[in-house]
Amino acid sequence: MSVDYIKQAEERMEKSVAALKRDFATVRAGRATPSLLDKVLVEYYGSMVPISQMANISVPDSRTLMIQPWDKSSLNDIERAIMKSDLGLSPSNDGVVIRLVLPQLTEQRRVELTKVIRKLAEEGRVAVRNVRRDVNDDVKKAEKQSLLPEDESRRLQEKIQDVTDKTVAEIDRLLAQKERELLEV
Repeated sequence: MSVDYIKQAEERMEKSVAALKRDFATVRAGRATPSLLDKVLVEYYGSMVPISQMANISVPDSRTLMIQPWDKSSLNDIERAIMKSDLGLSPSNDGVVIRLVLPQLTEQRRVELTKVIRKLAEEGRVAVRNVRRDVNDDVKKAEKQSLLPEDESRRLQEKIQDVTDKTVAEIDRLLAQKERELLEV
């Protein structure tokens, strides 16, 4: 039973780290990747749909994204959604495909993006701490219901803290890696 609490904490914390990795992938670091468009939603027949479900996204070179919609009538909708997004990119529509040319990052933009990823990392740390709190509450509740002895409860809470520390260290490592990626010229 005590292993279940630790396993639950590990699984939920891993999900928080995976979500952070997805968020980091949407922050541009000077190279074109299809994941930059993950958060861009297009209004398509009355519902909001991710671009990846409407088009083929390819990377012809390191600074260009090419979007080829499966339905040619959605080309203008995709272009409009990209212009409304916070990516700061100007799409080029030739009637068949949309090209997004990523400009070189300026030093000022790199610093702004560093602040964005630090905020994302802090949100990830908060999510991990919330998981720790929830699992510790479950352990304390089991202790109050006499399902766990007090010493076992304390030992579990220490192990949960160890898992939390390891996960926060992983988040810090990911942050440092993304900062290096952003700041390299």
